[in-house]
Amino acid sequence: MNPCIVLFREDLRLSDHPALSAACDTGQPLLCVYLHDEQTPSARAWWLHHSLAALQRSLQQRGSQLCILRGDALQQVHALVQASGADTVYWSRRYAPAQIAADAELKTQLRAQGVQAQSFNARLLHEPWTLYNQSGAPFRVFTPYWKAALRQDAPRAVLPCPDVIPSAPLPSHSNSGENDAQSENENKGFRSLSLEELNLLPSQPNWAANFVGVPGEEGAQECLQRFINGAISRYAAQRDQPSAAATSCLSAHLQCGDISPHQIWYALQGADVSAKDREKFLSEVGWREFSYYLLYHFPQLLTEELNAKFRDFPWGGEDATNRPLIQAWQRGQTGYPMVDAAMRELWQTGIMHNRSRMIAASFLVKHLLIDWREGMRWFWETLLDADIAANTASWQWVAGCGADAAPYFRIFNPIIQAQKFDTEGDYIRRFVPELRRLPAQYLASPWSAPEATLRMAQVELGSTYPRPIVEHSAARARALDALKSLS
Repeated sequence: MNPCIVLFREDLRLSDHPALSAACDTGQPLLCVYLHDEQTPSARAWWLHHSLAALQRSLQQRGSQLCILRGDALQQVHALVQASGADTVYWSRRYAPAQIAADAELKTQLRAQGVQAQSFNARLLHEPWTLYNQSGAPFRVFTPYWKAALRQDAPRAVLPCPDVIPSAPLPSHSNSGENDAQSENENKGFRSLSLEELNLLPSQPNWAANFVGVPGEEGAQECLQRFINGAISRYAAQRDQPSAAATSCLSAHLQCGDISPHQIWYALQGADVSAKDREKFLSEVGWREFSYYLLYHFPQLLTEELNAKFRDFPWGGEDATNRPLIQAWQRGQTGYPMVDAAMRELWQTGIMHNRSRMIAASFLVKHLLIDWREGMRWFWETLLDADIAANTASWQWVAGCGADAAPYFRIFNPIIQAQKFDTEGDYIRRFVPELRRLPAQYLASPWSAPEATLRMAQVELGSTYPRPIVEHSAARARALDALKSLS
């Protein structure tokens, strides 16, 4: 029989995989193919490597294998179709503008060759084109969007993992030089790579040594069950406390496709948890959905402010690309312990608590008046869960220029935020250890401590820990003046 090709990209699992399930239903032997995107950001590449390794093991346990391809999708898939005689290609939908265009072109070309090409929903509870407001326009505010989503039919049922995946033999490479890129290009051929050849892991230095999480489908399911059996019970009450361990830690799994939102949805529906905790957590899953919804309907979200009046916002004037200020923020050296703890958590572990993200992002765009795109790019490169839709929508939300945005005049005070959400200072002490000896009452603003207290704590401002790079009230006034310039 002619084989069926299943393309894997951001859906690195075998359970609840509609394209894989549909391919298995054809009765044809399968070629499971991962197409590598050369634009994978740095931190996420580490997660991707381990998720791919887990996917390889799972396929092998079911009698199959993973073919890894790198390069132009049209050329690579065409070459594989020609070499294998495949008459069917299935994949999961993607929603970023360039991804939509690339997959539409792939589908058109395959069908023109007489190959059946079909895409499936594996990443969202509801497709973006199924929800509109009463005027027939896309939603721009989260709450009415989520209420409309909840009124829709329940998300499709979770699909089981195939017990056996019938495997088609991988055809011979259409060129022989294992590392001969010129031959590969001239012959328009393909070559199945080893995972190591993708060079996804850091080497010298190994900056991922302290990254957290267990990538892969099995790790995702264990993470979900651990959350349901523990932290979900305090989610609504403690989710804003960075040291409380009250979050799910599922975001990187969702981004890479180790788990689907459908699996999370139904696991929560069947769990013995309070309605308040369940609804609050699922609304956060809903924010991810809303981010993709916005990206689909407003593709300009990636590059420019959704709120048009902010396109003329004076982001810092001459300081808009002030590298010393940006680098101080990136390295956790702003002199504001809550901001610095957040940025160091990101650099050391590859993750950042959601409350910390809001505090750190607000500081960059409002205290420093740095363009939100600078922060978006840094998070994109350093977050394990870097998600093209959620990262963009969330930065625009904090900057006050996106959909359902926090008003620009809402400027987080990093001192009050620390006092409110890190009351005992556990989070700051963990990631800003040079302040760990300070009494909790001074951790949010070490410059307010008496000199004797600083000496006792072995803190020398300007030496062992920086003084604030901006003064809060002056920075706040400058941000509000910038806002007035738009009116």
